[in-house]
Amino acid sequence: MLAELKGIKKSYGAFQLDVTMQLEEGRITGVVGKNGAGKSTTFKAMLGLIHTEGGTMRLLGQDGPIDSPKRKQQVGVVLSGSTFCGALTGKQVCGIMESLYDAFDRNWFQEQCRRLAIPLDRKITEFSTGMRAKLKVLLALSYKARLLILDEPTAGLDVVARETILDLLRSYMEQEGRGILISSHILSELADLCTSIGVINGGVMVQQGKLENIMLAIDSSNPLRITVLNQVPKALELLRQDPQVSRLSVDENKIAAWFSGSREEEAYLLQKLVDAGILVVSFAREHNSLESLFFHLTGETEQKSRNTETFGNTIG
Repeated sequence: MLAELKGIKKSYGAFQLDVTMQLEEGRITGVVGKNGAGKSTTFKAMLGLIHTEGGTMRLLGQDGPIDSPKRKQQVGVVLSGSTFCGALTGKQVCGIMESLYDAFDRNWFQEQCRRLAIPLDRKITEFSTGMRAKLKVLLALSYKARLLILDEPTAGLDVVARETILDLLRSYMEQEGRGILISSHILSELADLCTSIGVINGGVMVQQGKLENIMLAIDSSNPLRITVLNQVPKALELLRQDPQVSRLSVDENKIAAWFSGSREEEAYLLQKLVDAGILVVSFAREHNSLESLFFHLTGETEQKSRNTETFGNTIG
């Protein structure tokens, strides 16, 4: 276990953080939540950047936040709004990183900067927003940390640069024993990248687990849509016999079956219909998106989210 938080508490006026979560080795865990939900506050608590008011945490095999120079060697960090002094050049940043991190790989870092068009001879203050975002991610990856804590790391990037960064994160995870904790307001990005997800709302982690399992639980409320060309009564009979089918509706040759089984059990059900001589034209369940999961767990509506700019990065 790379990280385990139990009841971590922090208050800012009316805001109350009370978070319990886990991060396992070999997993990329995404954290989603609206503005002020507690995402950034949780990350800062893990890094010892704020004083917590209760709870316990165990990170990288030791109790307490990551606040010692030795432990910081094992953690790569991107925080919104944080960067090196703008008067420094990229080359000067290299020198600072070499003095701070024993495993800093100058050759890899410089090669990636060339690949991503980051000019090492220019001052950071002259960088575009996208250049600064790419620089921060490359620095976090440059010293072979076991754990990455990334708060909105792709903010300000265009589509091509964002995908390049995501590919770097996937490559980073090819080595065993590593993990990533990442937040993003681009939920489709997290859905493509992450193997587990945590939804934080009002300072509380309302759901965490494998993304596939959580989505399956939400998807189970959607019926299987089955279209057959023959033997509709026989198809209905077979479906009624399955204990995981709770309800059926039919419109001519189109059947809706509320089925609570897994994806593998869906495939078995389809095979059972085919083996019975039923010509199945279509057999599919409407799958919810990560956005739908977020709205479901937080009680938000999609329209309300758009009107109030739900996804972003402020105090949370």
